[in-house]
Amino acid sequence: MKQALLVFLGGGVGSVARYILSKWLNNLETSIPYGTLLSNIFGSLLIGLVLGYFAKTSNVSETQTLLFATGFCGGFTTFSTFAYENQVFLKNGDYFSFITYTLGSLVLGFLAVFLGLYISKLI
Repeated sequence: MKQALLVFLGGGVGSVARYILSKWLNNLETSIPYGTLLSNIFGSLLIGLVLGYFAKTSNVSETQTLLFATGFCGGFTTFSTFAYENQVFLKNGDYFSFITYTLGSLVLGFLAVFLGLYISKLI
């Protein structure tokens, strides 16, 4: 029960942070939903940092992993919104935004995880 509560708390904070970021950046005069893109990329960087740091630190508990990685990063990033926004691009025939957003999200997301893991080795 404690584990579920930790994921719930971390996920709640992450979801609120994503909501604020999306409200701020998705209202820009552009077709690309930059709030979702940034939350997914920054969340990928953050999970790389967190899990990379936790992997090299022996005094990290399951509690911290559940709160930060599973909870916060899980709530902050969003695959379902990403999928929906891409569906809207396809429905509207905006293939350029679909390809740009999809490839940008995937490539930058992977690079952010790798960067986070690399940075965690340096600290």
